[in-house]
Amino acid sequence: MTATTVEEVIKQTKPRMESVIEDLKRKLASVRTGRATISLLDNVTVDYYGVQTPLNQVASISAPEPQMLLVQPWDISQIGAIEKGIIAANLGLNPSNDGKVIRIPVPPLTEERRKQLAKQVHQIAEEHKVAVRNIRHQSNDQLKKMLKDKLISEDQERDGLEQVQKLTDTYISKIEELSKNKEKEIMQV
Repeated sequence: MTATTVEEVIKQTKPRMESVIEDLKRKLASVRTGRATISLLDNVTVDYYGVQTPLNQVASISAPEPQMLLVQPWDISQIGAIEKGIIAANLGLNPSNDGKVIRIPVPPLTEERRKQLAKQVHQIAEEHKVAVRNIRHQSNDQLKKMLKDKLISEDQERDGLEQVQKLTDTYISKIEELSKNKEKEIMQV
C-alpha cells in the first residue's frame, strides 16, 4: 500500500516499529534469568504424535517456587516426549518426572553464564534496533519518492523525515531501556 501524504507514512511507520518492540519483549521473556518463569519454556517444542508442537499446547506449566518449574502433561503418555523436548531445547535444565508431572529445578546462574546471557540480550536488542532503522529507511525512501513524484513539497518531506527520525529515536530508546532492564535482571544474584 503506497501512502500519498506524510501523515499516512507516519501512520504506517508507527505500528511497524511497535511490532518490533512486541517481538523484542517476547524474545527477552524467553531469555533465562536466575528465577524460574514459565516463559523460559516458550521456545520448547515437543514431538507430539509426529508433529512438532509448542510445549504450552500439550501441557500446563507453572512455577510453584522461585527455583522450580512444574510441567503437567494433558496426555500422560507424552511425558517422555515432553522431557526429551525440554532437554533438546538446550536451556541447561535437567527435567525429572515421577510418571505424572515433570519437575524442572532452575539452578542459579554462574557468573560466566550470566555474562553469556547478557551478551545474548545485547545481541537481541541490536537486531531489533536494526529492524527499527530498516523501517525508518523504508519510510524515508517513501517520503523521497513522494517528493520526486511531486506529491509533497520539500518542506513536507523535511517535516516527514524529522517525524520518522523522532519515532526512530523513541523506539530505539525503548529497546535500550528494555534490554538494560533485562540485563540487570540477569546480573542480579
